[in-house]
Amino acid sequence: MNVAVTPREDAKALDRRADFPAIPEGWAYLDTAATAQKPQAVIDAITRGYGETYATVHRGVYARSADMTVAYEAARRRVADFIGGKEGEIVFVRGGTEAVNLVANSWGGVNIGAGDRIMLSTLEHHANIVPWQLLAERTGAKIDVCPLTEDGRIDLDAMADMLTETHKLVALAHVSNVLGSVLDGKRAADLAHGVGAKLLLDGCQAAPRMPVDVAALDCDFYVFSGHKLYGPTGIGALWARAEILDAMPPWEGGGAMIDKVSFEGTTFAPPPQRFEAGTPHIVGALGLHAAIDYVEAIGLDDIALHENALVTEAREALSQINSVRLFGPDDSAGIVSFGIEGVHPHDIGTILDEEQVAIRAGHHCAQPLMAHLGVDATARASFGVYNNSDDVAALVRGIERVTRIFG
Repeated sequence: MNVAVTPREDAKALDRRADFPAIPEGWAYLDTAATAQKPQAVIDAITRGYGETYATVHRGVYARSADMTVAYEAARRRVADFIGGKEGEIVFVRGGTEAVNLVANSWGGVNIGAGDRIMLSTLEHHANIVPWQLLAERTGAKIDVCPLTEDGRIDLDAMADMLTETHKLVALAHVSNVLGSVLDGKRAADLAHGVGAKLLLDGCQAAPRMPVDVAALDCDFYVFSGHKLYGPTGIGALWARAEILDAMPPWEGGGAMIDKVSFEGTTFAPPPQRFEAGTPHIVGALGLHAAIDYVEAIGLDDIALHENALVTEAREALSQINSVRLFGPDDSAGIVSFGIEGVHPHDIGTILDEEQVAIRAGHHCAQPLMAHLGVDATARASFGVYNNSDDVAALVRGIERVTRIFG
């Protein structure tokens, strides 16, 4: 069976493959939800940062250190502008995982206690489950799990019925890393605030794919990783409301986060420095700045339109193959998860690799969701600014080969 892929005009309109030196001709990289490839502009920023401009920040009195401090703090302002926050509300972290752990250990350690409840959902990434479980084990709090709608969205109607005034925190994925389903973040914030709870949004899959405005979302915490946003690994951001950050205690001790240290006692710097102990990932921040410049030059609305068009192409083509099962909503954001009857996703991924198509296969750090779907794993294709209809066609050809091999 040869399935035709009909290219959509909006999918052909954006093709930035030439900007990405790690993507050779003929290789379909469809694993952007795991980590995005890096454009030359980001690579150049990292090279400059470690080359002619490198120095430490905040401590040096010499000119280059002062210049690097200016550049590092400019990156913080750039991140704040990118998501509609303020400079003093951005904490640099290693990634989304560290950001959630920071909130759990600092804010959660003060504000969550025995008898309190935390609301999560069935589709959360392990990084938005395990930190809350560890906190609950320490404090005696309880965790509730919001179910999903039939098409794989967080069921906010069900959550509205489940929330009580004992809930102190709601922590949800803005976009599912498996299903690509998009949360109505503003409604989630209204529901959480209606019972006096805070809302944390995991934006690791949303920030690279759509405009984010934390003020419009009305959330209390927002986290994302740089490496999924075409930036370096080892850098990410936590945004939190200024008054919340100001009341949060340090979670790590060391240099840079202090005001004054003595053996009689220590006082701490104001946010965000209070949460950035030690020498930071200086060049990572510069690379993240360059990555944000890159995606905003393209336009987040255009990126969303492009990726959604590729999702539509892929789902329409795959739905014509009888043995393929598609997961998630038709309008998923840049992500298509699927399975093939009688074939393990790892075998799918291996055969596709032979066809020069790179996908992710496994549980995607979302084992509770896999249990809900009734599978051990899925295959996942995820798109970026460097993909086009040719990549969708290569994916479909590879899957047709899988079905032939496995009968």
